[in-house]
Amino acid sequence: METRMHSPALEDYGLLGDTRTAALVSADGGIDWLCAPTFDGDPVFGALLGGAEAGTFRAGPAFPAERLVRRYRPHTATLETVWAADGGTLTLTEAMVAEVSGRLLPTTLLIRRLEADGAPVRAAVDFNPRFGERHLRPRVRRGQHLVCEWGALAMSLGCSGGLRVEPGTTAELTVEPGRPVVMVLGLAYTEPLIWVDPETAWDLVEADEDRWREWTSGISRDVPFREPVLRSLLTLKLLTYSPSGAPVAAPTTSLPEDPGGIRNWDYRYAWPRDASIGIAAFLGLGKDAEALNFLNWLLHASRLERPRLPALLTLTGGHVPRERTLENWPGYADSVPVRAGNGAAPQHQLDGYGWVLDAAWNLVRQGRRLNSETWRAMRSFTDLVARRWPEPDAGIWEIRADAAHHVHSKIMGWLALDRALRIAETHRISARRRRRWETARSALSADIRAQGFDAARNTYTRSYGSADLDSALLILPVTGFEDSGSPRLRGTVDAVWAELSAGYPFLYRYPPGQDGLPGDEGAFLPCSFWLAQALALTGRAAEAAELFEALLGYAGPLGLFSEEADPATGTLLGNYPQAMTHAALVQAALALRDASRQLAPLPQAAGPKEA
Repeated sequence: METRMHSPALEDYGLLGDTRTAALVSADGGIDWLCAPTFDGDPVFGALLGGAEAGTFRAGPAFPAERLVRRYRPHTATLETVWAADGGTLTLTEAMVAEVSGRLLPTTLLIRRLEADGAPVRAAVDFNPRFGERHLRPRVRRGQHLVCEWGALAMSLGCSGGLRVEPGTTAELTVEPGRPVVMVLGLAYTEPLIWVDPETAWDLVEADEDRWREWTSGISRDVPFREPVLRSLLTLKLLTYSPSGAPVAAPTTSLPEDPGGIRNWDYRYAWPRDASIGIAAFLGLGKDAEALNFLNWLLHASRLERPRLPALLTLTGGHVPRERTLENWPGYADSVPVRAGNGAAPQHQLDGYGWVLDAAWNLVRQGRRLNSETWRAMRSFTDLVARRWPEPDAGIWEIRADAAHHVHSKIMGWLALDRALRIAETHRISARRRRRWETARSALSADIRAQGFDAARNTYTRSYGSADLDSALLILPVTGFEDSGSPRLRGTVDAVWAELSAGYPFLYRYPPGQDGLPGDEGAFLPCSFWLAQALALTGRAAEAAELFEALLGYAGPLGLFSEEADPATGTLLGNYPQAMTHAALVQAALALRDASRQLAPLPQAAGPKEA
């Protein structure tokens, strides 16, 4: 008999994170996704994709209750949910502790607090950890606190107020006003499991909140839509693996682009391209440390294959595991297969070099000098582009079909050469190498203009010889390949908006049905933010601001975006939350800021709506 799984809406999930791994918590207080010990590890709570058998950790009212508020505490990563129950209110406040260095703390520490107000409230805690692909039950022992073990991985759970929790069971309790109940979950992998006293654990959350507020306080007040921008920056920071500096594309795998279909991919890795887009967002708001950390990671991660730049890497710079299907996982919204690993890893993607060289140039432009090893790596990437640009590639969208001469990829190859030559104005380079790069840049520019442009429609196209368009071409205004007043540039922006529209304010990546996979995909959210950016950079700031504000209306209640949205309903689709979407949001806001310095001030949007 087929088992069908109820799946809460993606937008109802909140993100908890510590910059090493992340949890998704549902609106009813259930942690349905948490991998250990890192983003790309095996799940210890996997109900998001595997149903009840894959484990969850729920804390909330014992009976169905009205949810009054769900929000992040301002400028922090602490999530707060309030229900009306038993004549009073019950508040669940929860966070993961990001800063654990210099103290005797577990690497992963999740703290949840239940607090009643107005009257005692009956609550329930369902704690059911299951590990890995086969949903393994833990070996359990109890001393001062509960310990669950799976070989080298250990989990502890301590509770205040005399609460006793057993794995696989539901514990009921009454939360009294003025006597909050705190639960502390710690994880350790091949290291001692450190006990944290629940009575004092909340001090760690408050200290982390202070650090988050300090981190966000430096963001300029002149950024339009500042609150959504700050939430996006916090999300990008939470999705950056702090031990290495590698930004993860998303903390999830196999959340479907087409519910019930097969478009389910593992995004728990680092794409140099996506990471570079995020780095531009950080740099634009004065967060240079994140950019430097990324380049240091890239220097380490690319060393084994340099000058080839892999399309994606593990968080520590290793090879991404081969793509495989997890057996007996029903998937989110019955969408199978559930995958681990990613088959796009071996692809040749020319555009990635352009994004990386542009990130390096942005650092140099802000007064930073690349050290000799970093500049050596950038030179090797540029040499490869100069040599391989005439070849077809897989393109930014990683189509699993024959390679093609993608126009966006060629433009990004030109960008790599152009940015390397700009860096070379202040960094050492031989005259012979400079001439080789200049020759390749000129040849590539001429090739794109001759073969990648449709003169009859006044637009650049998706690939050489194709009439299709590509929303990735919306990044043209930031490359400098065309002047901001160029008719070709403006024609391309208008054509992409008209021909790839999925209904305002959405865009498709490319014409639907043109990727060789069964089923349909949704509108790709980064592309809509790229459109807002392009409009702002080509003198259409009012239209850009209107589009940006319309897009904000499709964020989840907590201000989080996934990769895609259903054009008909606005329902979020794909892996969630998605770093590229949040990075594109920030970049669009920066373009609006730059435009507003010549025009009347643009509006400031309020924070995310409450639910």
